Amino acid sequence: MYDYHLHSDYSMGCKYSMEDMAIMAIENNLKSICFTDHIELEATENKIDILFHPQDYFKKVKKIKYKYINEIEVLSGVEIGLQPHLGKRYSKLIKENPFDFVLASVHSINSKDIFRNEYLDNKALLDRIIEYYEEIYLSINTFNDYDILAHIDLIDRYFYAHENLPRIEDYKWIIEKIFLKVIEEGKGIELNTSGLRYGLKYFHPKIELLNLYKKLGGEIITIGSDAYNPIHVGYMYKEAEKLLKELGFKYIFIYRDRRKYPIDII
Repeated sequence: MYDYHLHSDYSMGCKYSMEDMAIMAIENNLKSICFTDHIELEATENKIDILFHPQDYFKKVKKIKYKYINEIEVLSGVEIGLQPHLGKRYSKLIKENPFDFVLASVHSINSKDIFRNEYLDNKALLDRIIEYYEEIYLSINTFNDYDILAHIDLIDRYFYAHENLPRIEDYKWIIEKIFLKVIEEGKGIELNTSGLRYGLKYFHPKIELLNLYKKLGGEIITIGSDAYNPIHVGYMYKEAEKLLKELGFKYIFIYRDRRKYPIDII
């Protein structure tokens, strides 16, 4: 089992150490984990850079990596919060630091966090959803030094009435554009199991989007729990892998030193 989306106390909102997470991963018989703590440049309307000190981060990962080297593989990654105008800044950040793995996400639009009421209110749901996916598309057209696009339908979890979400057919066109761009550039998407923890009835992305990705020729996919608490390390991994197999995916992928490696889904 391979959990490629984990947070530690290097991320805002997480109070647990890397060692806490690694110990739980060992107890859950995971083979490999990758820490993907947050870096959000120009976050919020105040345009604050939320980031950790890479030198400290890599030092801590290295310490955990070698302490538990005979029990689990521990890798260093990052989850970056994309905005279309930040491509050059993120490119510089990634080039200057030896991450094993780079997750790309969109958490804000025009510096407004998508999980806050002031972003979601006073606009039709479909308009908000299309705006969100257009932001993803614009971002990956200005920046491509990432490996995996994380929890692509993240925005679903922030609407109050999930049953009233617009039909996928109404915004499928923009997701197709995203997937085609991802596939063309040799990138992939993530199956993020946290959706179930946020009141949804599905992982991120939902099955319809996984099927669309597969239909368009997408093969590269990772599995991540998005855990902020040790009890969620490896969350629903076997169920996620089973779903991918049922949908026709042959591999899950892991990354080391920014190189991807396929692992057979048995």
